Amino acid sequence: MLRKFIAATALCLISATTVVSAAGFGEEREHTMEKIGGAMATLGKVAKGESAYDAEAVKGALTTINTSITHFKTLFPAGSENDSKEASPAIWTNKADFDAHADKLAADSATLLAQLPADQAGVGAAMGVLGKDCGACHQSYRLKK
Repeated sequence: MLRKFIAATALCLISATTVVSAAGFGEEREHTMEKIGGAMATLGKVAKGESAYDAEAVKGALTTINTSITHFKTLFPAGSENDSKEASPAIWTNKADFDAHADKLAADSATLLAQLPADQAGVGAAMGVLGKDCGACHQSYRLKK
């Protein structure tokens, strides 16, 4: 009897966790994009001369972009199409292309991490590369509010 109760309880907990996880994709997507946006803002301030060049801050921002975008593409499993109002249904109908955009940003940010921009001009050039990556994906897969 105790075994059945434990098994039933475990099954309920697993089911509840699955439901909570699926419902949370929209918020997690938004939070992850906010992290990337914050990192891009940090780089933008350096590129514009609003903040002094700081190698550790640049490295931290690029690391945030790289780890966040790698995680981001996992937040769009089948069945999560209605978790947010900004994600285009095209993500799920053309998932390989969506993933390719994320992979490009991940690869470009990894390259920049390996060859860290050394000054304000280098950060500006990096912003150009990363901005194109972000813009290309947003143009295809982000819906306006």
